[in-house]
Amino acid sequence: MCGRYAASRRPEDLTGLFEVEKWEPKETLAPDFNVAPTKEVYAILERPLKDAEDPRPVRQLRTLKWGLVPSWAKTPEGGARMINARAETVHEKPSFRRPFVSRRCILPADGYYEWVTAAEERQLEEQGKKKRPRKQPYFVTPADGSVFAMAGLYEFWRDSTLPDDHPQAWWVTCSVITTEAETGPLGVAPAEGPRSLSDIHPRMPLMLTPDRWDAWLDPSRTDVDELKSLLQPPAEGLMRAYPVATAVSNVRNNGPELLEELAAPQESTLF
Repeated sequence: MCGRYAASRRPEDLTGLFEVEKWEPKETLAPDFNVAPTKEVYAILERPLKDAEDPRPVRQLRTLKWGLVPSWAKTPEGGARMINARAETVHEKPSFRRPFVSRRCILPADGYYEWVTAAEERQLEEQGKKKRPRKQPYFVTPADGSVFAMAGLYEFWRDSTLPDDHPQAWWVTCSVITTEAETGPLGVAPAEGPRSLSDIHPRMPLMLTPDRWDAWLDPSRTDVDELKSLLQPPAEGLMRAYPVATAVSNVRNNGPELLEELAAPQESTLF
């Protein structure tokens, strides 16, 4: 599951890190510490430039909308539900199988948020005494401070109600690929709380290590079995997780303070 993440890297840093050849400064986004579905996000992708004489794919930094709208959809309204694609079935699902073969991207992030229900809160919920238990948010990020390169897909959708020259005639949307959460020990675990990512949530975004970036972005790679091999999770122990303030639970809150590590969870946890 990936329902919220943080992305504060400057485009200048991303273009150098991912060896981007083309990006438009007018598409610059402000640092976002509480990225939610339907927001505009950065994506790294490779495709020929529009109206260019050279047909070769060019690595680009683009701004896309998070929530994939299939090309065959009649309306874009279901995009908010298409924020994640499961690595195990992405090659066969109608909404994702075509972009999996030809429209893959990397969604750079600082890390992602996930929520854990406290033990006492869960007991109240099970007893029917509480319908909405309070949850402790955790921030999950590479232990070495590197970029969290999430495997993603992107798709084009044409709004047939608008003329070709309308700036919103074409939508370019994306989805994050998720995989089973790691069960091994975290690279850096909090003083108290989860010992592994699976203790927090059974799913996690699929992180691509730098050795897979080129192969994942290469649109000439279309063999499904070969592409599926790129979906293997990286080695365990690369991540850290720590509790953050519950302010992140409100999408209207946005600032670097959301990433500040708490000395201890705000609510007692499951552990």
